Amino acid sequence: MWKWLHPYAKPETQYRICGKLSPLFAFLTLILLGVGIVWGLAFAPADYQQGNSFRIMYVHVPTAIWSMGVYGSMAIAAVVALVWQIKQAHLAMIAMAPIGALFTFLSLVTGAIWGKPMWGTWWVWDARLTAELILFFLYLGILALYSAFSDRNVGAKAAGILCITTVVILPIIHFSVEWWNTLHQGASITKLENHPLQFQCWYH
Repeated sequence: MWKWLHPYAKPETQYRICGKLSPLFAFLTLILLGVGIVWGLAFAPADYQQGNSFRIMYVHVPTAIWSMGVYGSMAIAAVVALVWQIKQAHLAMIAMAPIGALFTFLSLVTGAIWGKPMWGTWWVWDARLTAELILFFLYLGILALYSAFSDRNVGAKAAGILCITTVVILPIIHFSVEWWNTLHQGASITKLENHPLQFQCWYH
């Protein structure tokens, strides 16, 4: 198995494969995003309490999930780069940082847009909101730290160490609604685990 995978560890092989697959994944991304946005904003039924204002949740929740998922992926890539000295992993980590920062920014903005009519304010220093804001600054800090070094290898290592040591922010964000009294609602998926209509709720 390792002999079969060994050729794919070469940078030139990886670049060639990524070059071929990137247009396909870009096309699939546009199609799936388009279908998802149209379905959520146009065809999903209105909430019985929030009306149509809840539709922004179809943007807010995925961006919030991916803001954490990307940071976790960056930490894994940083570990791979530091332990096995694989430069491509450092490149992947740095490439993911702007994407994660964008997801985090969209999560904060869409949350504020939803919070104004629902909570009566754009922002509160709630535990989860504050932790998500810290995550956004961590993304910016990693990008700034990487750019601060003229030697990109040193900058990537420094950024990787910062990412690994601060990945603890992810469980803090996730469990903040359980560890502290917060205005933000709890995890919706957990609440649906034993619900008799869980599959219908997931579908819609």
